[in-house]
Amino acid sequence: MQNKHGSLINFNNTEIAFKGKSNGDLHEMHLLFKVMNSPTWVDIGKNLLNIAFAIHLPVEWLLKRTIYKHFCGGVSITDSANLIDKLDQRNVGAILDYAVEGENSEDKFDATCKEIMQTIVFAHNNKKTPFSAFKISGIGSFDLMVKVSNNDALSESEKISYQLLLKRVDDICKLGHELNVPVLIDAEETWIQPMLDSLVIDMMRKYNKERAIVQNTYQMYRHDRLQVIKQHHAIAQTEGFKLGLKIVRGAYMEKERKRAKDMGYISPIHANKEATDKDFDDIIHYFVDNVETIWFMVATHNEKSTQLLATLIEEHKLPHNHPHIYFSQLYGMSDHLTYNLAEHGYNVVKYVPYGEVKTMIPYLIRRAEENSSVSGQSSRELLLIEQEIERRKKLK
Repeated sequence: MQNKHGSLINFNNTEIAFKGKSNGDLHEMHLLFKVMNSPTWVDIGKNLLNIAFAIHLPVEWLLKRTIYKHFCGGVSITDSANLIDKLDQRNVGAILDYAVEGENSEDKFDATCKEIMQTIVFAHNNKKTPFSAFKISGIGSFDLMVKVSNNDALSESEKISYQLLLKRVDDICKLGHELNVPVLIDAEETWIQPMLDSLVIDMMRKYNKERAIVQNTYQMYRHDRLQVIKQHHAIAQTEGFKLGLKIVRGAYMEKERKRAKDMGYISPIHANKEATDKDFDDIIHYFVDNVETIWFMVATHNEKSTQLLATLIEEHKLPHNHPHIYFSQLYGMSDHLTYNLAEHGYNVVKYVPYGEVKTMIPYLIRRAEENSSVSGQSSRELLLIEQEIERRKKLK
């Protein structure tokens, strides 16, 4: 893969990947990923954590010094500012993501909506954070979204709740439009995604006339997403609005397959990883071929897909910092991709979740489970950390 100097990007360059980490940081990371490399230890830790919170043991300080510190920006926007500055020093942007979830009252939905809007204001005033992001299930009832997706009849109180949800989404997207801050809307479980897709397309019609302010997310482990993206692109072209989006492989595979099996319908998830990888890479080709009319972010920890996009940028003679193209990884993961891409001038951002320690537990458990279950993820992180520790030892 060629960079601007004609040489290959080396994603194994651990000196660049861990440039901002002290020796102490590296050893802490090594221990953390060693634990996460074991599904058994992750399960034990998850169960102990649930017990500790149930009986009110003071474990937040321990979490804050370990897994929370590694994967989260801070407890608030202000608390995350120092990390944002550090990322900016390495030419990496940040996406602040208020990671509260599982709430179920209108007051809490309103509070979350206001917090999301604050991230948009912050991004407007701080070019180090080029996007905002949120989950629609954070500002409305999940059960209500299921009913709307199924076209079930709503009670009078549910109709009121639904209108409040629509207003919150519109308020967020409207503010993004007014302040010129793109808003990434997360994908969720397939049984609420029909409502989400419909709503997000409506927001695009309203706010994406000049540029892609509202941006959808597509989980490519679903076997229908490649065609759905192309359909949404065709709608945007026909109706005259800009299509903005992010692709991920997917976050709910085990839950999706279990529900499909339990309820007796065909799983929406590809049968194997190879099929997911093929769709993921095929749609990257489609994006680059249509780069003038699609604003897209490739959010992945997969080296092959990352290399593919960088290679296509070269082959199409596009600037590395093309305004329609972003790479993204989660904060705390795949620094070898993030910082080596940034070193060569590509647009790259880290997703930086923030929130109080206790509210971040579901997110942190997913990160631990992902690292223990995704083939080779923790092993790859461990290997790179070990290589950098050894490289530094040889310099002494």
